[in-house]
Parts: sequence; structure tokens; C-alpha cells
Amino acid sequence: MKRIAILGSTGSIGRSALQVIEQFPDRFQVVALAAGRNVDLLTEQIHRFRPKVAAVLDHKLAKDLASRLPADAEAKVLAGSEGYQELASYTDVDMVLSSMVGAAGLIPTLSAIRAGKDVALANKETLVMAGALVMEEVRKNQIRLLPVDSEHNAIFQALEGHRREDLKRILLTASGGPFLNMDKKQLESVTPAQALDHPNWAMGAKITVDSATMMNKGLEVIEAMWLFEVQVEKIDVHIHPQSIVHSMVEYVDGSVVAQMGIPDMRIPIAYALAYPERLKLDLPPVNFFSLQTLTFLEPDLGRYPCLDLAFAACKAGGTMPAVLNAANEIAVQAFLDNRIPFLGIARLVDKVMQEHNLAPAAELEAILAVDTWARQRTEEIIGHG
Repeated sequence: MKRIAILGSTGSIGRSALQVIEQFPDRFQVVALAAGRNVDLLTEQIHRFRPKVAAVLDHKLAKDLASRLPADAEAKVLAGSEGYQELASYTDVDMVLSSMVGAAGLIPTLSAIRAGKDVALANKETLVMAGALVMEEVRKNQIRLLPVDSEHNAIFQALEGHRREDLKRILLTASGGPFLNMDKKQLESVTPAQALDHPNWAMGAKITVDSATMMNKGLEVIEAMWLFEVQVEKIDVHIHPQSIVHSMVEYVDGSVVAQMGIPDMRIPIAYALAYPERLKLDLPPVNFFSLQTLTFLEPDLGRYPCLDLAFAACKAGGTMPAVLNAANEIAVQAFLDNRIPFLGIARLVDKVMQEHNLAPAAELEAILAVDTWARQRTEEIIGHG
């Protein structure tokens, strides 16, 4: 029986993970659940899975959550950053699924690693912001860091059983989002509703917008560099609109190993939770006869400037990826709030990156300070119009 904690249980990854766990009650036990503000759904999850610990964003929400639980509920209710850290390092947990959105996932994930917990990682920002520091902690604490993102999970599978020295390059696939075939002039006037209408995947608002700008793919490039210990020059992005090939690995002899499947996050989640075993999921197979064609396109960096910015941040190194991420989080929310246009996201991130004085990213305090600066500076620029 593997005892699981989920950071971000009310998000799309957390909900999918609970669907997988519910199918295999003899394999998994939910010990801890952490959410942000969605007390309604978290209450339902606590009633259903009976965790020992639960956490929410602040003490007011924690009081609200506690008042909704029955008297016989075991769940200890925690709050805030300290609560998330306590939950992530809880004694009775074997594996932590890190699926909080954005920079908020960094410190709880580090807490889990330092507590010796295996981590199923869906929070790419953890490695984007602090890749060197996190991977050093992974090695020091001898834990398994298993990727949950469909692309990184695919790469992980494609590398299994092969020698790392034979790796030539990683081919990271991307759907291209909802605006792949839209005229560039139309991009300036797209609405949040249009950006949230992803053609293949059901995701949260922030990640869906990141998919539309391809910032999500840029962040995944940085994550892949740290996860698989490769230089960024060995990572290529291929747009694959069908989202059937989740990523590929090319070897020095010309062989290319691809991992394929329907676009359903329960597949990589299940593989990460049960690794090295595979769970029998009740999902439809890929219908290749219906698909007939799998297409691959080179990204147009004029259409997707956020991808170009991510590569630039990756090559700059140090604290630049943390700045990229922080500025993007603020810019995406501003777009969702109708404060800036869609293409304004890339322009804002670019400006903040240009203003940043690059520094080493060896200490957590320095990374968090840069994150705060970038958020404040982005808001200032938005405020000045």
C-alpha cells in the first residue's frame, strides 16, 4: 500500500490523480490533501478519501474547512505555506504528488524532498525556478523524482533501458494550442475565452493560456534540461497538433523512440504513482485508423515569442528562469482579467527580463527574492499602462 499526499488536489491533475487512486484502493491510500481556495471541492474529497491531513491557503479558509467536517473526521486542518510544508513532509506519506500551479509549489516540493519522500512532479515551476538546488536535494536525499507532465513522462519512458551516453537529442512535442492556424494580426485581439478553449487537453486556466502562448512548452524545455541532465541545445520542440506522440528521444544511431497514447493525464499520473509497474486503466485505445495522419511542424517564434524568451532564459541561466516564470504568472493573470492583450504577455515578460540583473541561483532566498521583484515590477509596468 503506497501512501499518497497530493499538493493541489482540487486542480485538474489532482482530480485526475484521485480518479486513478480510486480505481486501485488496494494499491494506494490518500493520506493528505492540499488545496488553495476551493474549500467546497476539498470538503467533498475529504469525505470521500478520509485523509489524515488537509491544508488550504490561509487560516480563514482553514476555519471554514474545519467547520464543514463531521465530528468523527480524522483530518487535521493546516493553513498557509507552513501548513503546505508540514503536509508535504508528513511522516505517514510515502509519495507526494506535486501538482500545485506556479511558484507556490516550490517550497512544499522541496520540503517533501528534504523529508525523504518520493515526488511525482507535475509542478514544472519547481525546476524552472530552482533546478540546480532541487536536483542537488534529490541526490542528497536519494529520493525518486518522477515526472508527471505528459511530455516528460514520455521522455522518461523513452529513456528507460537505454544508455544515456547514446542520447542525441530530446524531441519535446507541443499541440500548438488553439491559435495554431490563426492569422498573426488576429492574435492581438483574442479573448481569454478563446485562449481557454484548448483543442486537446482539459487543464486549469493558467496552464491553458501558457499552452496558447507556448510559454508552457518553454517552461518544459527548462524542466527537461534539469530532469534529464542535458544541455538545452539537445532539446528541440516539435508542434504536433494531434497530441498523440507525447514526446520522443533520438539516439546517436538514428533511432527515435516515441511514447504515444490518447491525450489523457491519467496515463502519466498512473505511471508515476505505480512506477515501475503499469496499471490497467479503463481508457479507450488510440484509433490509428481514424487518425490516419500524424503531423509535425517547426514552431514559428514570431507567432510564439514566449517560447523564444524561455530558450533565452534557459541559456542565460542563474536567476533568469525564475524571472521569466514570475513575470509570466502575473502577465497571464492580467490577461485573464482583461488588463492586457494576449500578445502583451510576451511583451511584459521580455521587458522584465531585460531589466533584470542576472545573479546566481544557488540559494533559495535569492531565488525567492528575485521572484518577488519580478512580480512587483511586472505589476508596476501594467499599472503604468
